[in-house]
Amino acid sequence: MSELTKPTLTPDTQAMLDCLRLAVSKTLERKRRLGQYVVQWDGKAPFAIGDDAPENLRKIQRSDQN
Repeated sequence: MSELTKPTLTPDTQAMLDCLRLAVSKTLERKRRLGQYVVQWDGKAPFAIGDDAPENLRKIQRSDQN
């Protein structure tokens, strides 16, 4: 089997990635401070996090006690 390796990014690509990560981080923090909900993707469907999130987008949280 081949081992998965992380691709080497060019300096320009790394700078763009860092910029995007910073922008998303700042936006999520701002929305958290304002008490707004955020929508994320879990790989299958969108879901919302936050007290004011629409009911149809809230992720169902269950505690499995087996």
